[in-house]
Amino acid sequence: MDTTIGLAVSQQKYLPAVAGEKDLHAIVTVEVSGADGAMPGPALAEVLVVDCSTSMNDPEEKFREARNAAIAAIRLLPDGTPFAVVAGNHLAATAYPPQTGEAPTEMAVASAATKDAAEMAVHRMVVGGGTCVGNWLHRAGELLAGQSAPIKHVLMLTDGRNKHDHFRPLAGVLEAAAGRFVCDAWGIGEGWDAHVLLQVAGALHGSADAVRAESELVGAYTQLMLGLLAKSVPELTLTVEAFAGSRLRYVRQTFPNEALLTAEAGEPGAYVTRAWGNEARRFHVCVAADPEGQLHGEELMVAEVGVRLPAQAGLRPPAPQPLVVNWTDDPALSGMTDEQVLHFQHWEELGEAAAAAADAYHRDDLDRAEQLLGTAVALAARSGAQRQLADLRRLVEIHDAAAGIVSLRRKIDPVDFQHLITASTHSTYGPEPGGVGPDPGLQPGAALIDCPGCGRRIPSRSRFCTHCGHVLGAS
Repeated sequence: MDTTIGLAVSQQKYLPAVAGEKDLHAIVTVEVSGADGAMPGPALAEVLVVDCSTSMNDPEEKFREARNAAIAAIRLLPDGTPFAVVAGNHLAATAYPPQTGEAPTEMAVASAATKDAAEMAVHRMVVGGGTCVGNWLHRAGELLAGQSAPIKHVLMLTDGRNKHDHFRPLAGVLEAAAGRFVCDAWGIGEGWDAHVLLQVAGALHGSADAVRAESELVGAYTQLMLGLLAKSVPELTLTVEAFAGSRLRYVRQTFPNEALLTAEAGEPGAYVTRAWGNEARRFHVCVAADPEGQLHGEELMVAEVGVRLPAQAGLRPPAPQPLVVNWTDDPALSGMTDEQVLHFQHWEELGEAAAAAADAYHRDDLDRAEQLLGTAVALAARSGAQRQLADLRRLVEIHDAAAGIVSLRRKIDPVDFQHLITASTHSTYGPEPGGVGPDPGLQPGAALIDCPGCGRRIPSRSRFCTHCGHVLGAS
């Protein structure tokens, strides 16, 4: 089966024609299907980063399960896959393969023998020292720099806070590493910092998550690696071109995990997304437009979304899709909200409420924390967010979920806030547990045609070209 790329748009198009700039929101779905994982040569180069700071030995089960999870991930690597293991504390050392020379940047090649040797090396790792995530990712980047595999990936685990950031500031490392590899960041234990995990995952196109019990880590790593090995499309670029009279405000990935995207340097409106298998991802696109001087009651094209593929991918991009606005004086029309837009706006608001509640709690502003957690409960209930509701119940007693009426529990484990923050970045939609309604799939969007007057693309339902004014059907 050939790999195909699909593109669809679900949007609110009726906006009030009153003076002033308005935000037009759309959910853009990109779907890859038929990807069988077959690529010439190794598709993946993998670095496993294991926190070896002193706190990983309290309790001792934490470090034992961390090593077991790293070994489980190594065992899943196909023969021929470049891989390495980094032991991280306030420094970063390559635990495997053994390094020689002044610039330790060699990676092993997966085979029965190297996997056995890596397992022994992982068992020999010991704890000691502090935490400097910047050093860990810098070393991972050094190892991956010389690799030709199209998908370069880091799986990082930590149990602590980034207390030694001054040794190698994380912000600078992430800026230098952006676009060079993907990183999934995981927490374990009771002292990890959700903000650090989200900072890493957001900058490096990965996801942030955590396990509640040490014994869950092997299973979590196994599922993550199996999903990673099914990916065969290294990257896709989502493009958003805003037309005259409108401007692009932001693009967020909102499914399966939520993150604000950053446009490519020197190319506004181009957003690179990494490592795809057979999957769908959804993006929240916000474009600002102004009704001044615009016709009412007409579908006017304000932007165009598309998907760009690497030249060597050998795949056909989907047809671009329009974002349209219809300026109206009818409050009933302008009050209509697109189902997908509303659903994912609730998810974004849920994450914001969770983070703000954690900040309020740590400032001992308990009334504000309770109020924000009530807001989070109401949003989670509307969105069918069962995992998040379970996390919220650890923090509050829920009296009326729909109304957000809650009371803060007397005894709270602070790590429960960290779990809530990371969980709130993992959205659901469609047939997933806790999703809402049937998955709409990729429905055909409004077709685009070339204007006979100027050649620019316009919606097929338009009566005239918004670029040159050519009336469709006229000579």
